[in-house]
Amino acid sequence: MLAMILEAPGKPLVLKNLPMPVPAAEQVLIKVIACGVCRTDLHIVDGELQSPHLPLIPGHEIIGVVAAKGAAVQHLEAGDLVGVPWVAYTCGTCKYCLSGRENLCENALFTGYTVNGGYATFTTAWEQYCLPLPSMYASASGAPLLCAGLIGYRSYRMAPSDARHIGMYGFGAAAHILTQIAVYQGKEVYAFTRPGDQRAQEFALRLGAVWAGDSRQKPPEPLDAAIIFAPDGRLVPKALADVDRGGVVICGGIHMSAIPSFPYSLLWEERVVRSVANLTREDGRLLLQQAPLVPVKTTTQVFELHQANEALQMLRSGEVHGAAVLVMPLEE
Repeated sequence: MLAMILEAPGKPLVLKNLPMPVPAAEQVLIKVIACGVCRTDLHIVDGELQSPHLPLIPGHEIIGVVAAKGAAVQHLEAGDLVGVPWVAYTCGTCKYCLSGRENLCENALFTGYTVNGGYATFTTAWEQYCLPLPSMYASASGAPLLCAGLIGYRSYRMAPSDARHIGMYGFGAAAHILTQIAVYQGKEVYAFTRPGDQRAQEFALRLGAVWAGDSRQKPPEPLDAAIIFAPDGRLVPKALADVDRGGVVICGGIHMSAIPSFPYSLLWEERVVRSVANLTREDGRLLLQQAPLVPVKTTTQVFELHQANEALQMLRSGEVHGAAVLVMPLEE
């Protein structure tokens, strides 16, 4: 199979021809159709997330078809369409797994970080962590749902159910999916972008946001909840200033720069700051029930597998419109 390999943090990925992986008893072999390029991949490649399994095949927004299965696989069959997300495996026995919080599992493995991922023509995955997909997402368009969608949806679920005015800071892959869901549910979305990013602001308005501006601006209405997708810690006190009393600021990224100090008055009146870590299979089930109803339509910028470094650089420099996705060659 072909794969893009990270040999050391800070180095470009290398295209290699590797032996086909063999699925373990509880795993399936997946022929990859497409794999999204996530900001978390960028944090791994750039060395901001420590201790990846090296050499590593990155990628955790995988759309593919089951090609073979291990001896203990019970529910999936060859030809089934599946998605493979960030959480690759949880132990099922630690206090977090036993209390319904498998996203915090002490022994978790992560796709494209501690186990090989989807920047390849084939990959393996544990059956229980593969998500059956609607056929409408059997292409590059489905890939962003597997991380931008899933982590974004978990973040969105942390907002109070009666929140009406919702701010989204950093209008990229996650926010463009979440905006569609929020608008479908009757919410008002306020989109915050990099200063001067008129293109992203216009994109947000086309998707149904009621207001779009840069991250330095104040929204026209106090927010009930704010979700921060941009990895900029300076946005935390800014979002606290934008939310109404009792409002929630949700940090949806796995990595963020240092949060500057801020006066207690920004937190007072029962405002809340919280993070979101990973996802659960329940998040996946709920999102994949909701997405076809909207229906969620992703905006993607497609790259071939060997162009992974180019896709990462464009993501790094803020040039990706919507979500970057790698598509696999038709023949290996």
